[in-house]
Amino acid sequence: MNELKNMKIKLFSDGANITEMVNDYKLGIVSGFTTNPTLMKKSGVIHYEQFAKDVIKAIPNMPISFEIFSDDLSHMEQEARIIAQWGKNVYVKIPVTTTKGESTTPIIKKLSGDGLKLNITALLTVKQVSEVTTVLSSKTPSIISIFAGRIADTGQSPIPIMRDAYKIIKPKQSIELLWASTREILNIFQAETCGCHIITVTPDILKKLSNIGKDLTQLSLETVQMFYNDAKSAGYKI
Repeated sequence: MNELKNMKIKLFSDGANITEMVNDYKLGIVSGFTTNPTLMKKSGVIHYEQFAKDVIKAIPNMPISFEIFSDDLSHMEQEARIIAQWGKNVYVKIPVTTTKGESTTPIIKKLSGDGLKLNITALLTVKQVSEVTTVLSSKTPSIISIFAGRIADTGQSPIPIMRDAYKIIKPKQSIELLWASTREILNIFQAETCGCHIITVTPDILKKLSNIGKDLTQLSLETVQMFYNDAKSAGYKI
């Protein structure tokens, strides 16, 4: 855990369970929060706006990203402007394209130029990063979220892409680079070396932070003990 204190990268809790979000907030480890419609659906959220406003009330002083869910640029823009009014700490998440592959850069440029704080999400390529960076305002805070975990799921290392992304956004100090779809604690250290400003971590990953710097011999012993205790409690016999 002491290693984290020497790192610049910020941890954002990624989820949609308000109890877990408030708990992470009170622990004082994270610096912000992200959500999305898929996480909300899994958590059983029924009323999107009410959920968002409850979260903002409970967590009023950290950045929180809420995503639009329309699929045409006109309605996307309308939803973004509504969400932005929910709180001063709100970032509006906008997918990099529609479901048909149409670029959302026209509304990104317009909304960012109008002062809306945006979190552009679901990026996976350097080309997408370059296109989005070009249209984001240098006067308005914004986040570019690259789904590094999904890149890794294709058998490719996300590290070269993240490093290139950092070089692209660096001239615009208003933009923060976010490593998204985190899979393991190691990703925090990888993201730091790539220059990422933020990494999203699920509550389950946050629970593993205590393993940072742990002696591997001790961890090996604890793993053996876990297997033994689980087999014993299950009543397995040969």
